[in-house]
Amino acid sequence: MHVNTGSFMTLYAWYSWPNVVLCFFGGFLLDRVFGIRLGTIIFSLFVLAGQCVFAVGAQLNLFWLMEAGRFVFGIGGESLAVAQNTYAVTWFRGKELNMVFGLQLSFSRVGSTVNMNVMSPVYQWISGYVGEGYLTLGYALWVGAGTCVLSLLCGLLLGYYDKRAARILKRDAGKTGEVIRITDVKDFPATFWLITVICVAYYVAVFPFIGLGLVFFEEKFDLDPTSANAVNSLVYIISAGASPVLGFLVDRTGKNVFWVILAILVTLACHMMLAFTFWNPYIAMSIMGVSYSLLACALWPIVAFIIPENQLGTAYGFMQSIQNLGLAVISIVAGSIVDQKGYLLLEVFFLAWLCLALIAGVVLYLVDAVRGGALNMSTWERDAQEEAEEKAKAEQDERVRFKPRSAFALRNRFYSRIGAKLPDHFDIHTSSFFRRGVTQ
Repeated sequence: MHVNTGSFMTLYAWYSWPNVVLCFFGGFLLDRVFGIRLGTIIFSLFVLAGQCVFAVGAQLNLFWLMEAGRFVFGIGGESLAVAQNTYAVTWFRGKELNMVFGLQLSFSRVGSTVNMNVMSPVYQWISGYVGEGYLTLGYALWVGAGTCVLSLLCGLLLGYYDKRAARILKRDAGKTGEVIRITDVKDFPATFWLITVICVAYYVAVFPFIGLGLVFFEEKFDLDPTSANAVNSLVYIISAGASPVLGFLVDRTGKNVFWVILAILVTLACHMMLAFTFWNPYIAMSIMGVSYSLLACALWPIVAFIIPENQLGTAYGFMQSIQNLGLAVISIVAGSIVDQKGYLLLEVFFLAWLCLALIAGVVLYLVDAVRGGALNMSTWERDAQEEAEEKAKAEQDERVRFKPRSAFALRNRFYSRIGAKLPDHFDIHTSSFFRRGVTQ
């Protein structure tokens, strides 16, 4: 299509920049307007429509139409991830939530790996029949549209099962009916803001580094392009397998804040290895893949301990909006640092962000400790606390159930049982008020 590198990168920009705002509003719409079931379906339709427009733009050799398709795709893409997180908390809160977040990350990375390794052979196979060019690219992109159809079908099926579960478990009976406002974000506790700082400061030291890592490994460690690509993709490959296992570990032990701080420390050590030593980069990148998975499994579920369930979509949407803003800005800054100062200063830049994440993690630990340590409880401590709360609630219900009735209430109950009819002008509230006044 005769597109240069700068123009090609705008396809990523059209997806990323809108989500600085759209994620937040998408989460709010899930909580306040659509609900999680309808919202998931709507955002899945946006993803499907965007991919279809993207494919049509390629077939017609219209790059501006492809950019429009990426914009529409972005409207649904990140908001759909918010819906996915909200569904996970709704179904698995207090059970295998950490492992579920690990599985989500695992399938996401498997999808990315499959896409990178399958689409090129698909293009080559189609080109054998059609010939190379924009028409072949369009046909190949329709394969991606097929996976978006599968995503939509999963959203429909998940909505059906969630509605059925809500009816059977009577979930709606426990709702407060409180109206959610977009200004509720300002009332989120300090612990939520610390988690957001950790999220942004950590991920900007991982994703932009992987984006620029290929040339870094070629220049510093004298690797050929194939080997450099293999090293650079280790974080994603290892996280695909390690995430469910580490999520299971966090589920069984608890102590989420401890695991978050440990993951930051390990990632900090990996960046220091890459910056100041010439050790085999496979070591640092392999360990970073494990620490990256550990942080994702331990960090995201903490939000469910802090924010009420009816505001989770807004909270996750806000976190992803800030994360997208950080990634978009830091990616540009990182590229500028490489051009002007080189990769050593880039690593120092990433180390500074990880130090910020570490400081936020330690402050989170201290604030939580002052407030009772609810976020860093072990699994058995949390189970014991929930059991004690359920027992106290049952005792309270029992006391209310067997609370002695007043003589007036007993007399009215007796009259109702024998079928006595009160006069039309008799008002039970007025009579009760009159009786209390005479008594006093």
